[in-house]
Amino acid sequence: MNLETLRQRMLYQTLLLGGAALLVSALLGLGNHGTAGLIAERNAGDLRDSLSEVLPARHHDNDLLADTVTVPRDDEPVLAYRGRLEGRVNAVAFAMDGVGYGGPIRVLLGVDRTGRVLGVRVLSHSETPGLGDGIERAKSDWVLDFDDKRLGNPPPGDWTVQKDGGVFDQFTGATITPRATVAIVRDGLEFFAAHRARLLHEFPPETPIATLEHPHP
Repeated sequence: MNLETLRQRMLYQTLLLGGAALLVSALLGLGNHGTAGLIAERNAGDLRDSLSEVLPARHHDNDLLADTVTVPRDDEPVLAYRGRLEGRVNAVAFAMDGVGYGGPIRVLLGVDRTGRVLGVRVLSHSETPGLGDGIERAKSDWVLDFDDKRLGNPPPGDWTVQKDGGVFDQFTGATITPRATVAIVRDGLEFFAAHRARLLHEFPPETPIATLEHPHP
């Protein structure tokens, strides 16, 4: 094989590989564009299902996904979904994060305007299957024990698992997971209490926080 033939063969192979890569990239782009809408629709549907479990329909008559507020927080802002009845915010739902035995735990809370828990669902976790995954509603009724709880009921010292002197059950061999979940829910209720006015839209959202915290006499 002479040098010229070799060069032509190498050029042919380069062009072939480049063309194949370009074709694959185009097909991936078309596929992503074609499925993006379906994925977004599916995600919205999953979120609606989760919200319906912590904010039952009797507590609102509006579209929760269309009525949100973002509240500043030290680590990251919290997005809350407002449930209204006849225009008045009657309840809110928002996610809170914590760390369990296996990693991050993300919990969705529904709270009425009095601070009472309407529902709790675990959105994601990395806990050990068969042990820590009892925090999932699909695996057990454990999270239902938060229903109707509020700050002060139980008292502050009882907002932990029974092993620590609290009122919430722990799992055999997996105390860290329920302990972390209880702490996340308690933190969520404290967050609601601290930002109740903003969450319930009891003042215009553009009102500066400093004005609210230090009102003029």
